Amino acid sequence: MIRAAITGVSAYTPEKILTNADFEKIVDTTDEWIMSRVGIKERRVLDKGLGTSTMAAEAVKSVLEKTNTKPEEVEVIIFATTTPDYIFPSTAAMTAEACGIKNALGFDIQAACSGFLYALETGSNFVKSGQYKKVLVVAGDKMTSITNYKDRTTCPLFGDGVGAVMLEPTEEEYGVMDSILHVDGVGIPHLHMHGGGSVHPASHETVDNDMHYVYQEGQVVFKHAVSKMADVSVEIMERNNLTKDDVNWLVPHQANIRIIEAVGNRMGLSADKVMINIQKYGNTSAGTIPICLAEWESQLKKGDNIILTAFGAGFTWGSLYLKWAYNK
Repeated sequence: MIRAAITGVSAYTPEKILTNADFEKIVDTTDEWIMSRVGIKERRVLDKGLGTSTMAAEAVKSVLEKTNTKPEEVEVIIFATTTPDYIFPSTAAMTAEACGIKNALGFDIQAACSGFLYALETGSNFVKSGQYKKVLVVAGDKMTSITNYKDRTTCPLFGDGVGAVMLEPTEEEYGVMDSILHVDGVGIPHLHMHGGGSVHPASHETVDNDMHYVYQEGQVVFKHAVSKMADVSVEIMERNNLTKDDVNWLVPHQANIRIIEAVGNRMGLSADKVMINIQKYGNTSAGTIPICLAEWESQLKKGDNIILTAFGAGFTWGSLYLKWAYNK
């Protein structure tokens, strides 16, 4: 049986840092308020005039180098993002051009903060088909481009960053082992961006009414995220006969420290098994999970059982069971 194994991972976050002290000068908030509610200390910001593909190009070039892959060898590039450079062409196309990738098919996936899981499962199936041997999965966002810096409840949450992984075939017991993914439109009123699409294309009215920014009803989203991420993570453990002792790492979407802790506790995992870097990067949407994997890469061992889980607008959510395929 062919499986898709991650053979390399890399990430890019901008150098510019926006701290909680900076937000105290922008809106009515404090470092204590932000830290106690979401656990974010700082986040990275990409310069104006640059798009998500700018960050992606850096992450992709790095992962190509790590896996000794030439750009012309890449056969598929899948990009999960909510903040494409343009409505069209795809961010996958923009990234491919920046990296010299000329022989691949490519497209974007929109599943909000769950995008990396959706893209990883899709990329895995391309590999499992037997037709493709080099599949790039890229995920991340320039969330600061859709953040309303007049809204004190949402503006401290988001940062910019992109991660990328290379998927290649293996016949060993490694790679993407199982996934459970969901979508339920019940979440549409509670987390969305009204402007910029075909219903409300950009106009003076949409700009004047701040319709091109993230709208979120925090308490509703928090409640759904905790229950859905915890339930689906426990479900994938049970489905694969994994106990808390079998799980080496939990890689949760980095949206809120309280959500992360609740999911880890529900799974019975000790804190040292849970990847957390939200304090440094904030919520980079689809980018949070691959950025974590890149940061912890040196600690991951071949055969490690890793559970990925995320929740995002749609609502979308899910969990993926991954068996790590290499030692760095």
